[in-house]
Amino acid sequence: MATVIVLLILAAIVGLAVWSIVKDKRSGKSTCGNNCAHCASAGMCHSASKRKK
Repeated sequence: MATVIVLLILAAIVGLAVWSIVKDKRSGKSTCGNNCAHCASAGMCHSASKRKK
């Protein structure tokens, strides 16, 4: 019974984390640190017009 309870608690935590990420994505928020000089994916996440500004 304890295993089931722990599993339900972990599933709830993971569910809340995913829900928060989806909510932030829909509202336009990003996990980007806005420091493209130190980002390996800088060319993929920002368009060329935004980088020139």
